[in-house]
Amino acid sequence: METEKTITLIPAKATAPLKRHSRAKMAIAFGVAAVSDVLSIWITFAPPFQWTLDLATAFILFLILGRRWALLPGLIAEAIPGMGIFPVWVLVVLSIIIYDEIKRPART
Repeated sequence: METEKTITLIPAKATAPLKRHSRAKMAIAFGVAAVSDVLSIWITFAPPFQWTLDLATAFILFLILGRRWALLPGLIAEAIPGMGIFPVWVLVVLSIIIYDEIKRPART
C-alpha cells in the first residue's frame, strides 16, 4: 500500500531584508550618547537632573534609532546610582550598531 506523494515545502513567511540605519544616523546617535555620558559624569551627585538627562537621552535615541530593546537596559543601568560614571549610552549605541543585523535563525 505504498503510495508516492510529492511533498513541497514552502516557507511560512518570507523574511524582509534588514533596513540598516545610515551612517549619519549612527553618528548622530553616537554623538548624543557621548554628550549624555559626559554630562552624566558631572551631574552624578544631582539625581533628579541625571534622571531627566537619561530620560531625554533615551527619548532622543528612540527618535533616532527607532524602537530598539537595547535602549531599555541602558535606561535601567543609568537609573542605578553611581552608574553615571560609566559610558552606558555609548555602549548601548555601539551594541545596536554591532548587533543590529543578527537575527534568530529560522526554525526548520
